[in-house]
Amino acid sequence: MTELETTLPSLRFTGKSLYPPVGKSVVVVESLDKARTIRSYLGGMYEVLSCNGLVMDLDPGQNSASLDNDFCLFWEISNSSQTRVKRISAALKGVNNLIFAFDPSPEGETIAWQIIHILRKKHRSLQEDILLARVVFNEITEQSIKAALQEPREIDMNLVNSYLAKRVIDFLFGFNISPLVLRKLPSCKSPRRFEFPALSLLCDRESEINSFRSREYWTLYPQLQRTNRDLPFRTLLTHIDSRELNKFSVASVEEANEIQSRIYSAQFQVIGITRSKISKMSPTPYSTSTLQQDAARILNFSSSITMKIARKLYEGVKFHKNIRAGLITCFITDGLHISEEAVSDIRSVIIQRYGQNFVAQSPPENVIKVKNALESHEAIRPTDIRKLPSMLAGVLDKESLKLYTLIWFRTISCQMEPAILEKIQVDIGNSDQSILLRSASSRVEFPGYRTVFTGIVTEDGQYRDSDDSNHDLAFGIEEGQYRDSDRSNHDLDFDMLSSVKREDVFHVVQIEAGQHHSQPPQRYSVASLVNKLDEIGIGRAASYAQTLQGLQDGNYVKVKNCVLTPKFRGRAVSAFLSHHFSEVTDYSSTAAMEFELDNVSAGTTNWKSLVRDYSTRFKTCCERTSNVHIRQVEEMLQNKFADYLFGSLPDQSRLCPSCMEGTLTFKVRRLSAAGYCIGCDQHPRCTYTGKTLYSDEEEEDTPQPNTIREEPKSMTNSLASIARMNVNLHSFPIHENTVTLSCPSSGPSKKCYVYLVPVVHTKEKSRRDVETALYHLRPQSVFLECYLEPKFYSYFHEGCEQGYAFKIAKALEMEIIFGDICDRSLKTCEDRKLDELRLRYGFEKDNDMELRDMVMIWLFTTSETCKFSV
Repeated sequence: MTELETTLPSLRFTGKSLYPPVGKSVVVVESLDKARTIRSYLGGMYEVLSCNGLVMDLDPGQNSASLDNDFCLFWEISNSSQTRVKRISAALKGVNNLIFAFDPSPEGETIAWQIIHILRKKHRSLQEDILLARVVFNEITEQSIKAALQEPREIDMNLVNSYLAKRVIDFLFGFNISPLVLRKLPSCKSPRRFEFPALSLLCDRESEINSFRSREYWTLYPQLQRTNRDLPFRTLLTHIDSRELNKFSVASVEEANEIQSRIYSAQFQVIGITRSKISKMSPTPYSTSTLQQDAARILNFSSSITMKIARKLYEGVKFHKNIRAGLITCFITDGLHISEEAVSDIRSVIIQRYGQNFVAQSPPENVIKVKNALESHEAIRPTDIRKLPSMLAGVLDKESLKLYTLIWFRTISCQMEPAILEKIQVDIGNSDQSILLRSASSRVEFPGYRTVFTGIVTEDGQYRDSDDSNHDLAFGIEEGQYRDSDRSNHDLDFDMLSSVKREDVFHVVQIEAGQHHSQPPQRYSVASLVNKLDEIGIGRAASYAQTLQGLQDGNYVKVKNCVLTPKFRGRAVSAFLSHHFSEVTDYSSTAAMEFELDNVSAGTTNWKSLVRDYSTRFKTCCERTSNVHIRQVEEMLQNKFADYLFGSLPDQSRLCPSCMEGTLTFKVRRLSAAGYCIGCDQHPRCTYTGKTLYSDEEEEDTPQPNTIREEPKSMTNSLASIARMNVNLHSFPIHENTVTLSCPSSGPSKKCYVYLVPVVHTKEKSRRDVETALYHLRPQSVFLECYLEPKFYSYFHEGCEQGYAFKIAKALEMEIIFGDICDRSLKTCEDRKLDELRLRYGFEKDNDMELRDMVMIWLFTTSETCKFSV
């Protein structure tokens, strides 16, 4: 564990050009591919090494972020990072310059800050005669790398402070909330701070879908004809009785039939013709969020896959034996501008491929929607626009070529002329204009940038921009008025409507009456969720993929065809955190935090003050929530999800089908990985458990519906269950050989005990192991003794109903015997027991703090001991 100062030591940073080389230099980058590409551009005077990203993280211990002692942060270095830093340290012998060439981001600045501290304090290899330099570049090309070496700078501590603030806040959030969630919602992990808003959005949308009630509505499409020689054309009823219709104005077949009879009996004439031209501006170049959205919508890529491929294209691709080059600019950006040199190349390619008329008269000025420290970066574009996608067919794999093609098309289109659409709208009414019909159509007068996108089709059949605007507009009704869901019916013959004149008379040929039912809102897709997060200002360029991947890894959501569906455990965690931590987890608070972190990056906000303010508010929420009884949590979830939990019960009756006396309620299910069940409130007298709340993805974790849980038929089955547990017991990383398991071989006359050493507050699986052992062995007595930090006393305290071993033992009517509960100092513990622990686990005598994560549980019955090895 290493303590780092939050300021840089007094070191020599150079501002002089480092290319052409002035002495021998070591260049440090994040990845091996990036190192290989840059190494191919520079000569033998530069040694390029990789560190594989951040080399340190906060130590997982409780006091790693001490806010009381002037923000002392304690860091740990992984073994793999230690090896890479040693390699860098060894390379510094006889070197004049140490150059940090990380990505231009807070993480990139922090990597340099961490390496400087390690080399100076731990390895002591950073001598005063070595000059330091930080270089940044937007693309990995030979010209860009050499230009960056000519303009070195110091490390931007504002960006480092921004990362430190974010990391400490995330650490405090996870370290304090995770134990609470595990106690109140067993088998559920707490989402990370930046994951919760996304989970909340998904769960809120799911609640909207569950509460949605479909409504019937009708649309009427009269077909009009001027003379028998003319072809009829389709119109839409927009007004009846001089009243504008909305979606649900015609709600039944009776109303539709009555209106049809009135339309058939009326004569119609043209009362208005409107012609207009609409200019559809070319799309903006890609930022990180819009690239992820279009990759999901068009290519069906997840955010993590998109970022992985984009990194590969950015860090360099091998063309020939010794030739490597980056194909796109930095893929983590919120910026929308393109360098003047790149714009000039793009415009020349447009002229060559499409003609002078298609290039924009002047380069568009794009407005950035999100305030961010990364908006000074260029947008994502090809490093060389003359590298056509067809030229890379033999170089890139299939997925990489698809993403590069998407970026190339988008970059070309952003410098092209707008598309011009000509629209005509004809309004037709009866004699007193109490009934109004409308027909509209459009045609492309000048395709503009749309020429590039010919042939690109999305899942819903049309190319859509990342802002979800449809390029193939359907002009049926003016903006703000009712639009029919079947937009294809509005694609009428433009020439036919163009021949219509004012006061032309029409008669009705027939009327198409369409019955519809309103549909619930759609679940978020990967693209729409990223767009929503971007819209409300939550998350940043580098965090979207990590957020979505974290929700899947935490088993909160199910992803199918890029559509995100929250599981019940995700909805339960979201409801719990929203109910008890709304002050620090709601959308506005999270967006405000992102804004303040941007201010820290800009140097306008002090990061320590920001963290201290957040910690104060967060601590208050934790203290309040820790006093909430688990039964209150069950009642809150039962009330919130009553329709979902009990909706499938026969006749909506909650009478227990087993005992016919109790009422079915929502309960925490500690003996299952699912964590929850519908059970009888007469437990333990009635052990009925029904499967009514689990969706398809959780069926394997739950019992069959309307069944009573059976007791173990024999001790042999119990032993088999315990033996299977051994895999989990031995999976703990600390002292895996110290876990022992002893069971009776036959008959109740034998004495048995089970001795477990789980890490309760970091390994939630150990809870289920202990409870399963209690359930299957059914000892007559339970002896509990623990050595742990005071904050974890509640797990085993005699009077605490939330102590899981205590609660399950009590439910199974076992005798409970309590041993000593000792704090971390272990002063009250018997010396013999303490020496035994030290000897067993090899702890130093003066290092009792390492015992803080250990809990000993002894389960006893009467009679002699018979050991059973597993």
